[in-house]
Amino acid sequence: MSTLGSEVYYDPYDTGIVGDPYPVYARLRDEAPVYYNERHDFWAISRHADVERALADWQTFSNDRSDILELIKSDFEMPDGVMMFEDPPTHTMLRGLMSRVFTPRRMAALEDQIRAYCVDCLDPHVGSDGFDVIAELASMMPMRVIGMLLGIPESEQTAVRDANDANLRTRPGAPMKVTNPDAIADGRMFADYVQWRSENPSDDLMTSLLNVEFVDDTGVTRKLTRQEVLHYTQVVAGAGNETTGRLIGWLAKVLADHPDQRRMVCEDRTLLNRTIDETLRYEPTGPHVGRWVARDTELHGRTIPAGSAVLLLFGAANRDERRYADPDAFDVHRENISHLTFGKGVHYCLGANLARLEGRVALDEMLNRWPEWGIDYDTAELAPTSTVRGWERLRVLLP
Repeated sequence: MSTLGSEVYYDPYDTGIVGDPYPVYARLRDEAPVYYNERHDFWAISRHADVERALADWQTFSNDRSDILELIKSDFEMPDGVMMFEDPPTHTMLRGLMSRVFTPRRMAALEDQIRAYCVDCLDPHVGSDGFDVIAELASMMPMRVIGMLLGIPESEQTAVRDANDANLRTRPGAPMKVTNPDAIADGRMFADYVQWRSENPSDDLMTSLLNVEFVDDTGVTRKLTRQEVLHYTQVVAGAGNETTGRLIGWLAKVLADHPDQRRMVCEDRTLLNRTIDETLRYEPTGPHVGRWVARDTELHGRTIPAGSAVLLLFGAANRDERRYADPDAFDVHRENISHLTFGKGVHYCLGANLARLEGRVALDEMLNRWPEWGIDYDTAELAPTSTVRGWERLRVLLP
């Protein structure tokens, strides 16, 4: 029990908590490492070692009902063949297929295109007194990069992004409104494009998906059905869009708050990769993931019953003093940063390297133009969504 005399309360929809969740996370780790929220009927696990263990134990903490709390608790049947809604062995097959088209070579080949896009976004603001880094770069770049990967024409990319973002929006303080997950997964908005690409192949992810051959779970060697290609496309477009955009916003904000470290990075660009990972630890873009509990499990003297929904709190685990020295300090020289923001184990984020690449190039190009910047805190606004955490508006002030 805390000195405040009241029990700790955690709620992912409470905008007061979401604005600065870290004091609540600290209390959870100390007072209620296995926490139950009666109002919304979910459990939460907050210590680094426990979250890490749960991520590895997919037999207990299952992805079968997705990793989004509202979907886990919904009455909908989860569609088959969607990687985010599967556990091994199906997940292993689907992921193996995806990793064949999400290769390091393909990622590296994107870097020049990503850099050129950043240059186009940032150059118009040279000489100005500032700009909204979300509107001018962070909200557009991830979908443009996914478009480059998939080969979606530029003219179509904004419409795809807007439709995707609408799926993730929440009213502040309220759970995400759950539509049938089939609609989230069916990729209808890509159908015309997939058809066009099947008739006009090129060197992109979509063409790879249309042509890849694999052995399915019945032992048959085949290609993906058109519906499966749509599922995959939707997953790729959705998963990397909100989170990577939020990372770029956090890089701008955290480095404005730590100008000494920003100067270090500006002078020594070998620190860029460490800066990306320390930012992901310090302000994770996805503060938690959900799991469905497949069997009763006991932790810290409490039993989480089968059928429960659990949130694994990355934001709390990433600042656990049991794991990190001085966890509330931002430190680009930190040893052994290894955060949990991209997950761990069989469901480790497939797009992690792409997200790091986008963040690194965006920060590199900002520092090339402006070694110094500030933030207009009066107009800064956090985005209203319960699945990711980041800035909706963030005006960077230039000297």
